[in-house]
Amino acid sequence: MASVEDDQLMSMAELLAQQEDTLDKIKPGRIVKGVVASKRPGEIFVDIGAKYEGLVEPRDLDNLTPEEVAAIKVGDTIPVYILKTQSDEDEQQILLSLSQARAEKDWDEAERLFKAEEILESTVIGNNKGGLIVSFGHVRGFVPGSQLISVQYGSANKADRWDQLTGDTLKLKIIEVDRERNRLILSERAAAEELRKEQAKEKAKLLEKLSEGDVCQGRVTSLADFGAFVDIGGIDGLIHLSELAWTHVSHPNEVLKVGDAVDVYIFNIEHKQQRVALSLKRLQPEPWSQVFDYYQINQIVDAVITKLTNFGAFARIDNRIEGLIHISEISDKNITHPREILSEDQEVKVRIIHIDPERRRMGLSLKQVEDQENWEDYQTDTPEDDAPDADADADTDTDTDTESDESAEE
Repeated sequence: MASVEDDQLMSMAELLAQQEDTLDKIKPGRIVKGVVASKRPGEIFVDIGAKYEGLVEPRDLDNLTPEEVAAIKVGDTIPVYILKTQSDEDEQQILLSLSQARAEKDWDEAERLFKAEEILESTVIGNNKGGLIVSFGHVRGFVPGSQLISVQYGSANKADRWDQLTGDTLKLKIIEVDRERNRLILSERAAAEELRKEQAKEKAKLLEKLSEGDVCQGRVTSLADFGAFVDIGGIDGLIHLSELAWTHVSHPNEVLKVGDAVDVYIFNIEHKQQRVALSLKRLQPEPWSQVFDYYQINQIVDAVITKLTNFGAFARIDNRIEGLIHISEISDKNITHPREILSEDQEVKVRIIHIDPERRRMGLSLKQVEDQENWEDYQTDTPEDDAPDADADADTDTDTDTESDESAEE
């Protein structure tokens, strides 16, 4: 009998200990988990253990969206924040908050992100004269204007621009957390700096895998006046204008367009500056080393005028070699500038008058082609009867000489 009584006493002691432990947890300011016992419009009762039920008041439910309230079902286990406990003669009354519990969880997450220095995304929900207001779960955060990069803080129309940002998602970094003062400060500028550091580290790793002399495939991402940018597996390299082709190129769009897949040659890597210099032309045979395989002095070829200068016109031949038509070789007429005769992109026939592979120069002539064509046209258009007769000239000369002799004798 003693043993049974001892077991009963131990069980009672355990129950009392459990109840005391539960009561210790049920204190204002604590977050506990409970089970939804009942739900009706305007109020929710939650069983938080030890036969205690707490009430979530209507004004607290107003802090939740209709969708969030509708998602709560009887039997669900949910976190609740204990607002107040009070006892009367009949029962213990406990007031709970769902919104505060969720907010406290968000504060915990904000403190974690702050310590970890992680970047987060947050939606702009409004603004005031000092900056933007963003949502962080059930906590509101603030981004000071000086911490924005989307809009310059000192710009004249910053208020209008801030209004336009409402609804946008920004990458931010938490720079201050103060739960007691309900203060959560974020920075877009700090996030951008952190992203630059991460990208630099990632780019450095990718650069280590590349070597000068490698040939790799890439895709053209953008064109600029000075060259084309090509993505070669996470790194944007530059093909300078001079490395696009062996011939003169005025703009990259003459050779490439955005989206083109191209093979490129890596001829320079600057690890410190994290820059990669690429070449398109170095994957093609150097045309001047083979120039005499295709061209000879006095050969007449088709060409396209690429550039006009004060001293002459540059012309591209077979999209392979570029030569110069000096202003003196453009026309027999006296001209002060090539534009008087020629224009860029004009197709012409030229005679090769000089080739210098070592200096990569080719001299061309337009007028010598025209002179030959004029002579050929003359021979074609002049009838044989009208052509000068050598015998007739000889007889005329003899008669003249005879008459002269006779006059001398007289």
